[in-house]
Amino acid sequence: MTEAASLTQPGFSRVAHPSHDIRPRPEYAIVAEGLIKTYGRGATTVHALDHASLSIAAGRFTAIMGPSGSGKSTMMHAVAGLDTVDSGSIRLREIEVTALTEQQRTIMRREKVGFVFQSFNLVPALTAAENIALPLTLAGKRADKDWINELAETLGINDRLSHRPNQLSGGQQQRVAVARALVARPEVVFADEPTGSLDSRASQALLTFLRRAAHDFGQTIVMVTHDPTAASYADRVEFLADGRVLDGFDAPTASAVLERMARFDTGRVADGMPEAVSE
Repeated sequence: MTEAASLTQPGFSRVAHPSHDIRPRPEYAIVAEGLIKTYGRGATTVHALDHASLSIAAGRFTAIMGPSGSGKSTMMHAVAGLDTVDSGSIRLREIEVTALTEQQRTIMRREKVGFVFQSFNLVPALTAAENIALPLTLAGKRADKDWINELAETLGINDRLSHRPNQLSGGQQQRVAVARALVARPEVVFADEPTGSLDSRASQALLTFLRRAAHDFGQTIVMVTHDPTAASYADRVEFLADGRVLDGFDAPTASAVLERMARFDTGRVADGMPEAVSE
């Protein structure tokens, strides 16, 4: 398959069967079931994911939380196609991610997924506008200037598009990174601790936009965070501990998230907590 190959071409495994169609329902952008990911052997074995299951609703802003070593980053990397799992199923819409080759996962990430990282990952030699359009440039697609301008105006960076990253503040760089993640209108945008390098004002502006991207643009947003305040901007929060999704609820508040996180202080599942309530 050539570099310009598409997910619509033959060779991509899709979840469908005439007598038993187990594709995720339309309201789910991602359905992960029974994920196992293990590192090391013997006494050094680490179960990063231990039969973890998670469903991500389409067009909503979902936060993933958990103590250090809970498996939240491993989960995000797996469902985003950045890493493989030992067993289990991951479906991004009709695509069975676990059946893809490494090259196919690369194409999937290019065509179906957007990423926002704490470190911004902008190309220093490119202007803000060129950085935003980069996913389309790499895919050999024409940039939609009206959409780029709409994103830039909504994010408050329309007067900074001709500037290079070293001429932008940290908050402006992160907003460029968000616009880049959204420019190709991906199925899902994954944000890994996106406010970690920002001050409180810039963090609030970014989180407000991510929420708006879900509510106004219908974009599916999945954010890994350790910050209860950041999680309170989400429509739903899911909690991981010991490699499993243990709890989750809608309309989170910072205080409710803090209370729930307190149960994970020992790094073990609290007595009486349901093992999986992710729908």
